Amino acid sequence: MSKDAAAVRREQRIRELRASSIRALSGHRGVVFRGTDLYDSRRRIPVSVAHLNPPSERGAADAVALRLLYTDPEVHRELLPEHHVERLVFEMLEQFRVESLVPPEWAGVRRNVGDRFRQWAVEFEASPSAETASGLLLYALSQVSRSRITAEPIDEITQGVIEQTRFDMLTPFGASLADLRRNRHSQRRFGAIARQVAADIADLPLLQVESDPTSTTVSGIRWLIDLDSDDVEADPNAVATGSNRKPTSAGSDYHVFTRAYDEVRLMSALVRAELLVEYRQRIDALAQAGGVSPRLLGRQLARLFAAPHAESSEGGHQAGHLDARRLPQLVTSFNERNIFRVPQQVPRSDGAVTFLVDCSGSMKAYSESVAVLLDLFSRAFDLADIDCEILGFTTAAWNGGRTRKDWMRSGRPANPGRLNEIRHLVIKDADTPWRSAKLSIAGLLKLDLYREGVDGEAIEWACARLTSRERRRRVLVVISDGSPMDGATSLANGDQFLHRHLQDVLSRERSVAIAAIGVGVDLSLYYDHCTAVDLTDGVNRSVTRAVLSTITKAVVG
Repeated sequence: MSKDAAAVRREQRIRELRASSIRALSGHRGVVFRGTDLYDSRRRIPVSVAHLNPPSERGAADAVALRLLYTDPEVHRELLPEHHVERLVFEMLEQFRVESLVPPEWAGVRRNVGDRFRQWAVEFEASPSAETASGLLLYALSQVSRSRITAEPIDEITQGVIEQTRFDMLTPFGASLADLRRNRHSQRRFGAIARQVAADIADLPLLQVESDPTSTTVSGIRWLIDLDSDDVEADPNAVATGSNRKPTSAGSDYHVFTRAYDEVRLMSALVRAELLVEYRQRIDALAQAGGVSPRLLGRQLARLFAAPHAESSEGGHQAGHLDARRLPQLVTSFNERNIFRVPQQVPRSDGAVTFLVDCSGSMKAYSESVAVLLDLFSRAFDLADIDCEILGFTTAAWNGGRTRKDWMRSGRPANPGRLNEIRHLVIKDADTPWRSAKLSIAGLLKLDLYREGVDGEAIEWACARLTSRERRRRVLVVISDGSPMDGATSLANGDQFLHRHLQDVLSRERSVAIAAIGVGVDLSLYYDHCTAVDLTDGVNRSVTRAVLSTITKAVVG
């Protein structure tokens, strides 16, 4: 595995562990990382407390869990100030309140949270914000208030840094900070005091930032709070990442300029037969070099998708369905009770899996490895008697093609919607066995088919095909190396147009389980079940295990 891909896998694994820890401590079972942001199910957990950035740090993750555990969202929403600096101070004090409530038996959590705060303090003192009066004031407030609320001492070195500011500016707040400690077990009483403290702090001349948003004072504290973000208003359980990415909109504004040129094509019809034979030989050679057994993989998949089926029944039982053939035994022997039959549960594979391949231009470099991977799993699913379909998505042209020309002829109306000719590829349908589709799979090596990608519509199409199959378990596996990308559409509608639609499609889809294989990238921004794989060295046992593990997570939920 390359160094970059290994780093992606390692970071993804760390975030998975942190999310697991947050779920365990807070009881919020839906907490996951999407990229570097935390979500509770589909609701983003925004950030407004500096020392919890990034939330994938061990102590920060524990602090996030405490926030979810001890903060009542409704009370928080009711008390949350509107002024930016007041909100910053209020959020900070509420975070310190929940950190003060760590149970005695959670000594490790207390240590982790304290270590994270001290690490942040070191980072702050080395930052440009420590050179500004406003930044130093807020830093002193964070140190003094956390010490008062949690009853933990301030480090000696830090005391020297903040002593003058503490004496000059914060002395009048001593009584209020003591009241916060006494009322920390009541969020409402604590919040009322914290709200007043926040208002008084915001009234200090050094923090009058909103009158001049270009001043150096604003830049001095910008890293502490995203002044342009309204995430906190949208979600009262704001904790901490420092991200300024707005919550994704519903995506209901997605539209298409014209579908006149959209098409669904068979892969076998797009590539010359003799070329498919040549490509097939290359795939066979690469598959043999990989050394992965389709039969072993097939047995693993069969166990994963097995479901009990009543295919027969067994007689001679004392309960169950009456067996008419044994009634004469009851006549001849009144005490005979073994006259019933019970159904026999036989495990049988009951599933359907669709692979959806991103055939955008950036995937050309991985075409051989992707083809080998799909060929391997297609054979294995056949051996396991599980439906397997392989689909692809691209566009029929670069830069919008005929669709963009129609738009230009119509006067270039604003926000035209999707502005390209999408091409969906059927590489292997679910009813075609691997042996009959092996040449079509080889068509993935035809590089001039790879253009641009509109992921959201492709997933809708693949899910619609998959849900038409009457199977107990249905899984869609997306193979991609990044975000949706269609140049003409993005230029006319904004960079986030396709991104929002993909997120909306994934949030609405409930009929199938969806997993993703990121080719050298982390796709957790979009997908709940995903992994990053390195295909630069081909398909080996490590890659196969990673894909199987991701499918397993999607199946078991």
